[in-house]
Amino acid sequence: MKSRSIDEAVAFLTRHDPRFSLGKTLVNGVSLPVFTAAPPSVTALLQAKAEEFGDRELLVFAKERLTYREFADRVWRFARVLQDQFAIGSGDRVAIAMRNYPEYVITLLATASLGAVAVHMNAWWTARELTYGFEDSGARLAVVDDERAERLVDIASRLKITLIRVRSSDQQAVDFDRLMERQPLATPINPGVSPDDDFSIMYTSGSTGHPKGVILTHRSVMTALWSWLMILPTYEAMGHPMPPATDQAGKPLVQSNLVTVPFFHISGTNSCFLLTLASGGKVVLMPKWDARLAVGLIEEEKITRFWGVPTMSADIVDVAAATGASLATLNSIDAGGAKRPASQVGELARQFKQASPATGFGMTETNGLGIRLSGKEYIDHPSAAGRLIPPVQALRIVADDGTVSATGVVGELLLKSAATMRGYLNKPEQTQAVLRNGWLRTGDLAYQDAQGLVYIVGRKKDMIIRGGENIACPEVEGALHQISGVLEACVFSIPHERLGETVGAAIYAASPPTQRSLQALLETSLARFKIPEQVWYYRAPLPRGATEKIDKRSIREACLNGEVEPCPSAEHG
Repeated sequence: MKSRSIDEAVAFLTRHDPRFSLGKTLVNGVSLPVFTAAPPSVTALLQAKAEEFGDRELLVFAKERLTYREFADRVWRFARVLQDQFAIGSGDRVAIAMRNYPEYVITLLATASLGAVAVHMNAWWTARELTYGFEDSGARLAVVDDERAERLVDIASRLKITLIRVRSSDQQAVDFDRLMERQPLATPINPGVSPDDDFSIMYTSGSTGHPKGVILTHRSVMTALWSWLMILPTYEAMGHPMPPATDQAGKPLVQSNLVTVPFFHISGTNSCFLLTLASGGKVVLMPKWDARLAVGLIEEEKITRFWGVPTMSADIVDVAAATGASLATLNSIDAGGAKRPASQVGELARQFKQASPATGFGMTETNGLGIRLSGKEYIDHPSAAGRLIPPVQALRIVADDGTVSATGVVGELLLKSAATMRGYLNKPEQTQAVLRNGWLRTGDLAYQDAQGLVYIVGRKKDMIIRGGENIACPEVEGALHQISGVLEACVFSIPHERLGETVGAAIYAASPPTQRSLQALLETSLARFKIPEQVWYYRAPLPRGATEKIDKRSIREACLNGEVEPCPSAEHG
């Protein structure tokens, strides 16, 4: 096989492989390269794959197994339910709030098939946060599990939201299965969805505190999927094909993906479910993370690709070592959402020699598309974020004045492609601040070396990424300020061996509260993962810099270096 550089391989594929032919079109008023052979919508993708793969297994959850045809049948039936019984049509918004059940993605695609817009609600949100999501999105119909339904009782009554419950123990509830039983018709509805129509709204934490609703279009989703689908053919065109995963007899396996991350994250919906659907593979769902169950499912279901935040791959390393599981069918162990510790990369390569470790950087605002690194190059450069995924993306690293940074010089990372969001819901000023002439300001500080590898060194945004979950420091600070006796608060990241980083806080208060009492008070206003795990106590106002802003960097260093008194963990006596 002829050896080619990556640029040569991409040029060869886009010229000679009709699947990846390119054209240009206006997206949000900017001329951008697009895949001309990609389906025009996510709904069209499902129709095509249901016809192509029919009786092949698509989705596994516990003892439930659905083929491509059976899954599509359920999508079309639920779309009829939404249309006929709830008058959902083009442009309407349908919220989803539940664990990773099959009904999540059935609702997502049924909503899209009507030209309506799915609103992903973070299942870990508190009632206050859920209220914000409903008020911001305007969704008045929600498909939820029992746990979310209990949290939404008062909100649903006040905002006149109809709840459809899945897998419910409440016999009086509006029940998903009973609605489906009364709807025998299972044919696609054709509302005339165009590529640039809205597909979904996915919330991401922002530096201003309130989550931002990221508006994703059908074209933006398909652009990300087709870019990822081109990765393996690019390696093949370079003369470096990735060996297929095989069973013990050496028989090639159909790609299968264990979905470990929530569907309300871009990685769960796009990188895991929709990408597997587009490639004709199988997805196996877990409603919540359990490392021992994950290892068992990898072995039983012959999983070929594992995608999770770095803590999850660390967990399966430990469980596999303890149980003697070989995980021999894995050929890729991907991570995203947070930076994987360099030592873990080597450990993965040593323990699972048949599997290629990989890492990626993407954002909800880019449909998860961005930068990727895998295999030997990742093992050799474990602290790199990766290379820009071709062929439709562009990258810049710029200084504060907008000039392009030289090789090796740190600046803000900018990305440009048709995978980028349409904008932030109800936030035109914040949209304009990050999205100009097609370029998305990521808020991440990075540099690029002479070989084209990108290294991300920090964030301009005041954010913490705890095991892949974004946490806005101002939101946590605001919640701390609501506690009686807390006069000032400063929230920052603290290192964590498994999660990468987690939440720490320093407070100035008249008297030192206990850490436990602070955490208990915060549980009424913050999701549990946002609550500080460690709190330090200042007896005087928090240190400030020359501009009179709280000096977060020096406070963090002082706390971590043991120079500041921690709050007592509990009352004495």
